[in-house]
Amino acid sequence: MTNSWLSGELLAFDLETTGVDRFNDVPVSFALVRFDDGEVIEQVHRLVNPGRPIPPGAQAVHGISDERAVAEGMAMVDAVELITAALLDASTREVPLVGFNLNYDLTMMDARLRSIDGRGLEERGWNGPVVDPLVLDRHFEKYRKGKKTLDLVCDEYGVSNAAAHDAAGDAEASARVLLALSSRHSAVEAASLAQLMRDQVEWHRTWAVSLNQFFLDKGREPMDERDFDWPIAGQVLSLD
Repeated sequence: MTNSWLSGELLAFDLETTGVDRFNDVPVSFALVRFDDGEVIEQVHRLVNPGRPIPPGAQAVHGISDERAVAEGMAMVDAVELITAALLDASTREVPLVGFNLNYDLTMMDARLRSIDGRGLEERGWNGPVVDPLVLDRHFEKYRKGKKTLDLVCDEYGVSNAAAHDAAGDAEASARVLLALSSRHSAVEAASLAQLMRDQVEWHRTWAVSLNQFFLDKGREPMDERDFDWPIAGQVLSLD
């Protein structure tokens, strides 16, 4: 690995949740995994008491039961505070936040914060940088067939994730996918974080516009307008 931002500190982040609605579902676990020079140096992995039943479908994915979340989980407000502090610290120090489909996790965090006092991540001083292997893979490997789930993308880049659908396992795997992807596509490593942020905003929008047109051509409902924005749905960050 050459001397670039990829060889410095990275913060990998992932949530396991009660469902797929970024605006209304809530976390049941989270992981914050710090990398330095491509190796894990610290990991925070906690359960969260969601304060509501975890639907059976969600339990089947991540294996966290209502009983376990209540018995072992930290209070939602404490979890949100801890995660937010880590995200703000990384943003202040310009440490890249890494995760697969972070639009989901960051939008959920923003929604949780707004439910507390009406202020989201940006109002608290967060402004990235974010590097999302899903957005990068969609751009650089747009003609590769197959769904771009974390499991399949891990297979594509030779990354092992023995703890799939576990927040810590998925967070670490996402960062390792980024490192492998950057070795294949040198433009990622060569770009500054500021330029890469701007690029990802545009690449995500290009993908969303194309997908929305596919839905319309098939007579399906159009996408939610908020889905065109990245890295937080429904918001356009100031990236200057």
